[in-house]
Amino acid sequence: MMIRNTGPEAAYKLLDFLNTSPTPFHAVQAASKRLDEAGFQKIRETDDWEKYIKQGGKYYFTRNQSALLAFTIPKNWKQGAGLSIVATHIDSPNLRVRPVSKKSKVGYLQVGVETYGGGIWHSWLDRDLSLAGRVVISSNDVVSAKLVHITRPILRIPTLAIHLDRNVNAELKFNQETEFVPIAGLLGSVESELNSKPAEKATATASSIQANHHPAILALLAEELSVAPEQIHDFELHLYDTQLSQLGGLNNEFVFSPRLDNQFSSFAAVEAIANTATSELFPTLEGNVNCIALFNHEEIGSVSTNGAESSLIPTLLHRLSPTPALLGQSLARSFLISSDMGHAIHPNYTSKHEDNHAPRMNGGIVIKTNAKQRYASDPIGSFIVKKLVERKGGRVQEFEARNDMCASFIFFAKPF
Repeated sequence: MMIRNTGPEAAYKLLDFLNTSPTPFHAVQAASKRLDEAGFQKIRETDDWEKYIKQGGKYYFTRNQSALLAFTIPKNWKQGAGLSIVATHIDSPNLRVRPVSKKSKVGYLQVGVETYGGGIWHSWLDRDLSLAGRVVISSNDVVSAKLVHITRPILRIPTLAIHLDRNVNAELKFNQETEFVPIAGLLGSVESELNSKPAEKATATASSIQANHHPAILALLAEELSVAPEQIHDFELHLYDTQLSQLGGLNNEFVFSPRLDNQFSSFAAVEAIANTATSELFPTLEGNVNCIALFNHEEIGSVSTNGAESSLIPTLLHRLSPTPALLGQSLARSFLISSDMGHAIHPNYTSKHEDNHAPRMNGGIVIKTNAKQRYASDPIGSFIVKKLVERKGGRVQEFEARNDMCASFIFFAKPF
C-alpha cells in the first residue's frame, strides 16, 4: 500500500479555517475576510439597500459579529425571484466563562464556567485549554468590541488521580458544577501576583467588571488587546482546546479537529459562493439569488437573534422582495439546503446505526430523512441534491435513524 504524506489543498484550507476560528466570532471574521478577497461588498442591516443592491452584484452582512449571510445577484434579477440557500451553523458545544468567574480553593485560582450545548464533557478533561471570544472595550466614552484569541494554554480541568478513585475506569462520573472547574494558576505564584492587589474602589462602577474576575485574567486580556485592564467592561469568552487541527491516518484520510460540527459545512459554503463569484460564469444571467447563511446558537435551539429561527433570512427575503405579493413569489421559487454533519458508522459501535443506513467515512454526501419530519428532506429535494452531486461525479449516502433512537434535527421551521 502506498502511503500518502500530504492531503488535498482543500483540506489544508479547511485546517486554516478551523485553527483561526475557535469561536463563532472568529469564524464570521474568517468568512468575512474570504468574501472580501472574492470581491463581495459588505452591507449593513441599517443601510438603505436600494442604494447598494445592483444586478450582477455580490454582498454580505453580519449580525452581532456571530452570524453571516452572503448572496449573489444574477444580471437579469428582478424582485420576486427565488433564493437558493445553503444554511449552516458555526457554533459548537464548549465551556463559557461566567459573568462572575472569580473562584479560588485550597491554593488554586479557578475560573467559573458554564456548559454550552450538548457536549461530551469528559473529553474536556486533561486538555490544554485557553480563551477566545469577544471583549467590550470602553475608552473615552467610545465603546467597541474586539476579538481575542489567546493561543497558549492557560487553563486545565485535571481528572482525579486513579489512586484516589479506583472505580474511574468502570464508570467515569463527575459533577458538572463542582468537579468541572478549570484551574488557572496558584495563589501566591509570580504569575498570579496581580490577584493579591486590591481593586481600587474608585473604579468600581456599575459597568465595571474588575471585581468579578481574577485580575491576572483581565491583565492577560488587556495585554492581548493592547488596552488597560480598566478599559475592559464585558466579554464573551469561550474555552477551547489549543491542540491544532490537523490531518491524520496512514494516508491523511482523516481530519482530526474539534468544531467540525459545523464549521466544516460553513467553510464549504463560504468557499463555494466565493469561488463561484470569482469564476468566469459569474454573474449568471437568470436564475435564483445564490445565498449562504451561517447561523449561531444551533447547539441550544437556534432561537436567538442570530440563530436560524431569527429574522435573518426573513430580513433578506423582505429586503429583496418588499411587497407581500413579491415575497410570496420569492418564497415559492426558493430552495434551502440545511447543511450539517452526519454520523459515520463507528467500528466499535456498529449497533448504533440502522443496518441499511450506515454512512461510511469519505463515502459521499449524506442525505438525512426522517418520517417524523425532523429533517427537511423530501423526495423532490433529495433528487435535486443527488443530481447536483452526480454532475460533479460524487457519491450519495442515505441516513435514517434507528426506530429505538432519537433523530437529532438542525433548524426549526418557521413561517416568514
